[in-house]
Amino acid sequence: MADAQDFTKMMQDMMSAFSMDPNAMQDAFKTQAALAEKMSKVALEAAEKSTEISAKWTKDTLTKVGEVATVKDEPADYSKAMTDFASASAEMAAENMAAFAEVAKKVQMETVELMLAAGKDFSEDATSAMKKATTKATTVAKKATTAASA
Repeated sequence: MADAQDFTKMMQDMMSAFSMDPNAMQDAFKTQAALAEKMSKVALEAAEKSTEISAKWTKDTLTKVGEVATVKDEPADYSKAMTDFASASAEMAAENMAAFAEVAKKVQMETVELMLAAGKDFSEDATSAMKKATTKATTVAKKATTAASA
């Protein structure tokens, strides 16, 4: 019967051939996870605020429709009610679109701030990893040089 290959040993041997700092990888993962958490928070806050705006807009519109739907004494009152509704609808649309624009503006500003901060964090992580790798490579090279000259 054929023996099963030990892929765990093979993977360990392969990975040990590459000089990697597991702490640097872990730090990079933590930095990325923190960025994802912050970005999710920004998106969720924007979704919550947008939902509040939409709900208020719907409620206000339904209130105005209720006023239009009431029985009027004079035929001209129906025309006035429709005109008032159209004016109120246009005004509400302008106000709510401005509110949505504010939400979008806030999301954009927060996203830019987060990306700038993340770029700085990733740069610091990369610099730290490179310094460690350089130190390790220098140490190995010195040992090799010392062993060769002996």
